Amino acid sequence: MPGKYEIAAYYFPQWHPDPNNETRKGKGWSEWVSMKAAKPRFPGHEQPKIPVWGYLDESDPKVSEKQIDAAADHGIDIFLYDWYWDMGRTEKDGGPFLHRALENGFLKAGNRDRKKFALMWANHNDVNAERFGAMADYIVEKYLRCPNYWKVKGELFFCIYEMHTLINGLGGTEETKKALDGFREKVSAAGLPPLHINGMEWGMQKHHMAIGDSPNELAAYLGVESVTSYVWIHNIEMEGFPEEPYDNVAKKAPALWERIRDDFDVVYFPNVTMGWDPSPRVDESWPYDPDTKEGLVYPKTAILTGNTPEAFEKSLKDAKAYLDKYNDSPKVITLYAWNEWTEGGYLEPEQTHGMGYLEAIRNVFGGEGK
Repeated sequence: MPGKYEIAAYYFPQWHPDPNNETRKGKGWSEWVSMKAAKPRFPGHEQPKIPVWGYLDESDPKVSEKQIDAAADHGIDIFLYDWYWDMGRTEKDGGPFLHRALENGFLKAGNRDRKKFALMWANHNDVNAERFGAMADYIVEKYLRCPNYWKVKGELFFCIYEMHTLINGLGGTEETKKALDGFREKVSAAGLPPLHINGMEWGMQKHHMAIGDSPNELAAYLGVESVTSYVWIHNIEMEGFPEEPYDNVAKKAPALWERIRDDFDVVYFPNVTMGWDPSPRVDESWPYDPDTKEGLVYPKTAILTGNTPEAFEKSLKDAKAYLDKYNDSPKVITLYAWNEWTEGGYLEPEQTHGMGYLEAIRNVFGGEGK
């Protein structure tokens, strides 16, 4: 049985060779290549980050076992896998992408029962109705039948990252409702518990013209049952460049949680962001300067500095206080991120702070069993 709080960490699965990546970037490529090439962009900038566990292949079940044990021991209940579909060069060769971390690693780990998992569909590309249906079939067969797939109030959790992209690809809100209802029907026909659709509020913001002026009305129309966030920088503007103190952003998070809560009738799961540093994804030969021609290339943003385990722990306490303020059920917190190293969000042990970020979680919420 879960404890009073459920802690879900986003898992970015690009730390193993994938045939699609290898076609574009070379044999054996993974994001460790970018990680190793990172360099300091200003005095005191801590790059490259060096993982204590080394540059592991997460599609190896033994690696997953190490990750599962560390997460469970320090109070993380769920891995929310960033999950991709139709990321091929053409629709014909599209399908699941970066899925081997989950399918070959996590789901084959000998201790997988210690950790729940669920999908956060990172739908950065359009899909049509046919491909959405094929995706739903794949998800039902491969994942939703797993006994450790995460349920929210007894329903199978499925998060959609870019609701506006889904609507654009399917051709409108009416078509999107039909597709989501069809997904629910597939789940029911398989004899499984109902589907719980979670919307990433990032993809439901008003400036995304596909959704109209009322994200709340859209959520109700599509049957979205909860919302959450991925990372603070989607909502909180950073005023400095190239660096912004972590505390300047963290202190604004509680007001952000309240605002999003007020925007929706459904429950909001607050997000705590461990850090933000996308500089490893910017070519190391380019100046880290948004005013240059290269500055138009993602992700040239300010870097959060001073994000120590102690500062992270303070924000975790703020999120706990937010949940305690209301009688929402379940009490879920999402964390950015287990291992998005090349965006500066990682909970895995790193050379400077060791297990400090994981220990911060355990300090606030306790370990397994809580």
